[in-house]
Amino acid sequence: MEAAGAGTPPAPHPAVASLAFLLGKWRGEGEGSFPTISSFRYGEELLFSHHPSKPVISYTQKTWKAASGEPMHAESGYWRPRPDGSVEVVISQSTGLAEVQKGSYDAENKTVTLQSELVGNASKVKQITRAFKVADGELSYVVQMATITTSLQPHLKALLKKI
Repeated sequence: MEAAGAGTPPAPHPAVASLAFLLGKWRGEGEGSFPTISSFRYGEELLFSHHPSKPVISYTQKTWKAASGEPMHAESGYWRPRPDGSVEVVISQSTGLAEVQKGSYDAENKTVTLQSELVGNASKVKQITRAFKVADGELSYVVQMATITTSLQPHLKALLKKI
């Protein structure tokens, strides 16, 4: 006799339920630009996962050059939704940069907007914002960045599908 609900993922922790629209593995393509660099295209995979006993989402991201498949950037961290509709995010990047982000989410519209509170171990990057949206089964995001010489402007954007 099969256990009830076998094969069905367990319900998320109540604190994470409002961000359940992010959970899963996402893959797609993006493009990057900034006034001080040449534009580029990349492939990407994001994984948002969590254990039902923990009120936090684990996050990993990796990118590769679209043309060659050669590895590029990677980062990982944790997303902690708060009961008041805010979210706290910590991210460590393969470049050695660390981010503490705070923002808000809208579970009904499936959006998350983040603003850096701290960008650590960065000699040039001063501010990072991230905006995520899930619509029609696709996850899109825009990352903006400010440096010591350039004001806040778009840096990365991507469109990913759940796999």
